[in-house]
Amino acid sequence: MQTEKKVKIAVNGGISFGAKLNAKQLMVLADYLGDQELELTTFQQLYIEVLESDFEFIQKKFSEVGLSCYPVGNFVKSLRHCNFCKGAEEEGMPVAIELNKRIAGRPVPFTLRPAYTGCPIGCGEPLINDIGVIKSRDGYDLYIGGNPKGAYAKTGTLFLEQVQPDELYDAVDKVIDFYAENGKKREPFHKFVNRFGVEAIKELVQ
Repeated sequence: MQTEKKVKIAVNGGISFGAKLNAKQLMVLADYLGDQELELTTFQQLYIEVLESDFEFIQKKFSEVGLSCYPVGNFVKSLRHCNFCKGAEEEGMPVAIELNKRIAGRPVPFTLRPAYTGCPIGCGEPLINDIGVIKSRDGYDLYIGGNPKGAYAKTGTLFLEQVQPDELYDAVDKVIDFYAENGKKREPFHKFVNRFGVEAIKELVQ
């Protein structure tokens, strides 16, 4: 008898004040965990496995309690973010939500990790992730090519400075599109940036 295929999904509570889950969300998660363990990642996500045939139903049930589901693998991950401790408007939570909506789950040559923080303190660690956004003064600074791991760990390079939301969305869209079209199979984004060069990427996407 053929065993039904399972798929791994990444789950989180969306973008809000802190990386939090409430009791109702935990109960819904528990209903679908069965005897499996819940895997907590460093990117504010929980990994669970579900039957492929149940995926759409489970996604709907999770959405009803405010849980977001994302694919696992060579996709853009959901936006890692800070706690917005100074307030949603002051630290640009609507911009983070819109950016996440636009990019999370897009297929890319290798898992791409974007991060956002609402002030220069950088609690969301944007400078050591593939794509990082910092709200600073009256605009947004965009960094690319950061890497937190191993001997090649490095901070990202400033790509655009003090841009407004629409320009930020457009630039991130174009950078990801360029990577999706020109990256080698399983080429990490920071290596892709090193191969092309930040200035060359800027010229090509603008």
